[in-house]
Amino acid sequence: MSERRDEVLPDDDRTDRDAIELLAARRAARRDGFAVGLATAVYGISFGALAVAAGLDVWQTCFLSLVMFTGGSQFALVGVLASGGVAAGGSAIATAAMLGIRNVVYGMRMKPLVDEPRPDGRPASVWRRVAAAWVTIDESTAVALAQSDDRAARTGFWVTGIVIFIGWNLTTLAGALIGDAIGDTRAWGLDAAAAAAFLGLLWPRLKKFQAGAVAVGAAVVATITTPVLMPGLPVLVAAVVAVVVGWFDLFSRRRSA
Repeated sequence: MSERRDEVLPDDDRTDRDAIELLAARRAARRDGFAVGLATAVYGISFGALAVAAGLDVWQTCFLSLVMFTGGSQFALVGVLASGGVAAGGSAIATAAMLGIRNVVYGMRMKPLVDEPRPDGRPASVWRRVAAAWVTIDESTAVALAQSDDRAARTGFWVTGIVIFIGWNLTTLAGALIGDAIGDTRAWGLDAAAAAAFLGLLWPRLKKFQAGAVAVGAAVVATITTPVLMPGLPVLVAAVVAVVVGWFDLFSRRRSA
């Protein structure tokens, strides 16, 4: 009897240990999700103020955050509108759409992870898939991929996405009301907030040589074309640099080194 007990106990201990580790991993994922979500949501204040300064009213600004919900594209849209007005609307939409393409790639990476079947074996509901697509952004993807366990990754993904979605829309409203109240945002330096936000998004990605080369090349192209092209188009032309580098995999040797 004691021999059987000796054989069973290690397995039970291992099961208990795995359960404890899984619980700890999910708690860590929740903490990461809340921390990243709250920190990211604060930027919605800048977006709300900038959108009002670009010519949108408070409700248009809030609607944009609700249906678009991707910070980089939103900042790009209002940044181009602010510099070119309604005439730059086409360029603004094209720029925002180009930046939003990355979310499609995130969606392909996240689908096997978040598309978890129901307990009875049926596939996930349509509403769950729609919600997952809505909150598939840079931050929710990053938190999910940082986890070592699939369940923890799902927890991090949903917590991050939901916290940012709620917080971003609330801070967008606050920023829009502030921007509407203060009037001329240039007097407060908010006209430079969009560029600062883009720099903040770009900076962590410049660790590799190829990314740095793309950034420098795109900046040079945008600087040269800005005086001769209408607002918004220099950004699209500069994006060709990234397309060329990625298509031909330039600087790959130095990048891998």
